[in-house]
Amino acid sequence: MPIRIIVVDGQTLTRYGLSGLVAEQQDIEVVGESATAAQAREVISVTRPDVVTIDVALPDGDGLQLARELRDRYPGLGIVMLTSVGEDDVLFRALDTGTSAFVLKTAPVGEVLGAIRHAAVAATSFTATGLLGALARRRDHEGQFALSPREREVLELLRDGMSVPAIALAMYVSRSTAKTYVARLYDKLGAASRAQALMIALRHGLITYELPVPS
Repeated sequence: MPIRIIVVDGQTLTRYGLSGLVAEQQDIEVVGESATAAQAREVISVTRPDVVTIDVALPDGDGLQLARELRDRYPGLGIVMLTSVGEDDVLFRALDTGTSAFVLKTAPVGEVLGAIRHAAVAATSFTATGLLGALARRRDHEGQFALSPREREVLELLRDGMSVPAIALAMYVSRSTAKTYVARLYDKLGAASRAQALMIALRHGLITYELPVPS
């Protein structure tokens, strides 16, 4: 029985191109297409595919947020993220979201098909070309900034939108101590503000953003 997939992508040419590619494979069959996240939810609930390919950027939302929702709702569903952005932070977000594979749209045909076949048999096992390199770069960046466990905790709390008083409460320290942790963190990252610190940390893979799943 062929692998049944749904293609979710806001670009018509990309959907047609992937569908045409799959049509040439005897072991894969496109059973549905969607241009938006909202439509994808309906199509998937009706067709119950083995694999869904999702563009990271969708017209009505974040493809990774949709992937997180689908992973929670369909534990055995293979999820392949397709993207034109090969940055490390996007790859790590895909990993944290629980996707099965992360593939660049410019990847060779064999790599795209391999990701679909992998997702069909190992939905919860992540694969991505360049993953080892990205992990090595993250380790290098972690060593470069040399954040202490407390500073890492502060960074995550800042990411979650906490104020200095809230950080102090969460860490069971005084406000002055919390301010000191934040100041040290900014100094190590070479940042002058919360927004700049978070952008630097995100760019270097020190944190990832996980969007909430809509209820």
